[in-house]
Amino acid sequence: MNDNRPPLWFIYSVTMAGILANTMLTPNIPDILRDLGQPESRAGLLVAAGPLPGIVVAPIIGIVADRFGRRKALLPCLWLFGFMGIASALAPTFETLLIARLLQGAGSAGLINLAVVLIGDNWEGNERSTLVGRNSAVLTLGLVLAPSVSGLIAEVTNWRWSLALTTVGLLVAATGIRVLPVHRPGATVTVRQQLRDTAIELRSPVVLTVIGGVFLLFVVIFGVFLTTFPLHLESEFGLGPGARGLVLSSPSIGATLVAFNLGRIRKAFPVRGILVASSTLIAVAAAGIGLAPTVLVIILAALLYGLGDGAIIPTLQDVATSVATPERRGVVMAAWVSSARLGQTVGALAAAPLFGATSTGFTMVLGGGLFATVALLFAVAPLADARTSH
Repeated sequence: MNDNRPPLWFIYSVTMAGILANTMLTPNIPDILRDLGQPESRAGLLVAAGPLPGIVVAPIIGIVADRFGRRKALLPCLWLFGFMGIASALAPTFETLLIARLLQGAGSAGLINLAVVLIGDNWEGNERSTLVGRNSAVLTLGLVLAPSVSGLIAEVTNWRWSLALTTVGLLVAATGIRVLPVHRPGATVTVRQQLRDTAIELRSPVVLTVIGGVFLLFVVIFGVFLTTFPLHLESEFGLGPGARGLVLSSPSIGATLVAFNLGRIRKAFPVRGILVASSTLIAVAAAGIGLAPTVLVIILAALLYGLGDGAIIPTLQDVATSVATPERRGVVMAAWVSSARLGQTVGALAAAPLFGATSTGFTMVLGGGLFATVALLFAVAPLADARTSH
């Protein structure tokens, strides 16, 4: 075990920064499009600009983290993320905003995964599962607060002030200079051999199951819950940015409670059972939102989504960190993020033409059907019970 652990509060702050690029954006999507003279059909492009760079950048960050140390990979990500928050807030045109979000997405590609890697490096067994869950609880707490804060700020001022809050990445980076240990994992092989070893690790049946599940999970999260859901609330129920932010935050209440108690849940239930149950909850929630006749029913369905989300994401993270060897943990988690970013991009880009040709309600229901297949995947695919560590 490493006695020179980074403080947990710093790890949690990295995670919190990592979710801001999209959570500060989503309540204000209709207002941003209107202000910059864009049609609703460009909502998917706006959302996808954030995760898109991570498809390519995340694996590179993972290789850097494994070869040169977590500090040398994490700090540049934080600086880039924070400075691009300023650029997003000041963007004069839609095209400029897209460029700023693309660059900010490159920075955020190393945040949430490296926070989990730091936990995996320094804690083991059920303690690691507990802290991965609590890190996810911090993430979901941010999902509770950020959309509400963003929507309320936009209600009082405008959406630019909401996006400006992502500059908190600069403060986290400055703190990281002081608290992150100067530690290098000690890679002794060549880059070519490192890539060969990584390819073997990534072909593990358990890793492939996790990566495939993560991809489909984020297709639904970004296509249904982040792109379609805000527009569904405006077009079908006439909710403004403040009310949209509150409704979008509601799933995170249950998600935070579940994630915070993941260590206890993992002691009581196997990995497969947790993943199948949480996938089913998300599928039911998405379909329920699409069919809901009132906002109250939508909130109840959103709470179900939060319960599933709070279990599935940290469990998949824990499985990924447990099956990876320490010297390749950064790359395995980077593959996790790359798959998530690909799912985010596909989901966001596919949602707009789908609800444009049909309706937002139909798109929500279809997303629920897609995620029912994820429950089936986890029911039959290879999985490891991530209770032990290398």
